Amino acid sequence: MGVSHISNRSQPSSRGWSRRGVLAVLGAVPVAALTGCGGSTDASEGAVARATGTASASSAPVPVIAVNPADGAGKAAFTRPVEVTVTDGTLASVSVTGADGAALAGTYDDARTTWTSTGNPVSGTTYTVTAESAGGAVTKTATFTTESPGATFTGRFTPEAGSTSGVGMPVSINFTHVVTDRAAVERAITVTAEPAVEVVGHWFSDTRLDFRPESYWAAGTTVTLGLRLRDVEGADGVYGVQSKDVTFHIGREQISTVDLATRRMTVVRDGQTLATYPVTGGDAEHTTWSGIMVISERFEETRMESSTVGLGDEYDIADVPHAQRLTTSGTFIHGNYWAAESVFGGANTTHGCIGLRDTKGADDNSVAGYRFYDSSMLGDVVVVTNSDEETVDPANGLNGWNLTWDEWRAGSAL
Repeated sequence: MGVSHISNRSQPSSRGWSRRGVLAVLGAVPVAALTGCGGSTDASEGAVARATGTASASSAPVPVIAVNPADGAGKAAFTRPVEVTVTDGTLASVSVTGADGAALAGTYDDARTTWTSTGNPVSGTTYTVTAESAGGAVTKTATFTTESPGATFTGRFTPEAGSTSGVGMPVSINFTHVVTDRAAVERAITVTAEPAVEVVGHWFSDTRLDFRPESYWAAGTTVTLGLRLRDVEGADGVYGVQSKDVTFHIGREQISTVDLATRRMTVVRDGQTLATYPVTGGDAEHTTWSGIMVISERFEETRMESSTVGLGDEYDIADVPHAQRLTTSGTFIHGNYWAAESVFGGANTTHGCIGLRDTKGADDNSVAGYRFYDSSMLGDVVVVTNSDEETVDPANGLNGWNLTWDEWRAGSAL
């Protein structure tokens, strides 16, 4: 009973404490709970926002840059342009540089997602490509090496670089391989003059291309030959290898006219008569070509053999003095010491050449052969008139001046 009584007295106190405690806790809960719930809601939304933002950033596509030819290519084609493309972005910059430091130019498309070189890369060259996407998000570096052509050709040109020639000298190029794409090759060659004049090419064959203006060059002209044949496909699988500029000069104007009816040659320099020489030309069986001819080779002394021009063993002279070539087929204007002095100006007695009186040894400066040779240069013009022979073939030597301007232009592939 006593235990029960103590228990009954303590119960109200326990219940009262619990109620107040509960009330106190309950009274505090809404504040804590509100505060806690409010903070939790804000944090959750921020976390969601941050998560969403992170997800959005990570899901944004990363630009991918591709280069063609591919990085590391060792035998890349040199017959087509370099191309750089980007997906999921745009290109901020592209540079393509050869091992020699020369940059390959190019252009972007309207969307700026593709860059294409305006020209092809050069054969046998290593290139480095650096491309960057807009905003600097991605940078791509690639290196490739172009292959070297298996078969090649070159153009051997006349006159020589730095030389001075007469006003009749054309620019003549002989190719080491047959050219089947004449237009491509001619397009890769330029001939310019200062003072300026129109210069046009003419194909004499699949291996020869000459250039000249409508009339003789003006005295004092500077002529520049530009060869950009490297990697130009002249024939199937055969590519040019030259890329160079060659300059030569035109000296004074000298035009010599040989009249085989009177057997006299008149030399006119810069519009003034310089000299008149008695000559002998081809006889009735070996007539001299008529027309305009250009001096293409000069020899103080040279050997002449009839067998080399299809005349058997009619002559073989080891020391012909002051010989200047007018045709590929063997026509020269030269000194002659073996004929009687009376034939010069008196009769046409040669095998087709034009002879001037000379002496053996080529050292007598008083004779016509010496004086004419001394006054001449490569590219000088010699015009033969009143010959019983037809006009020389324009391809026989550097003699394209025998074609009219319209005929000359018709021989261009362009």
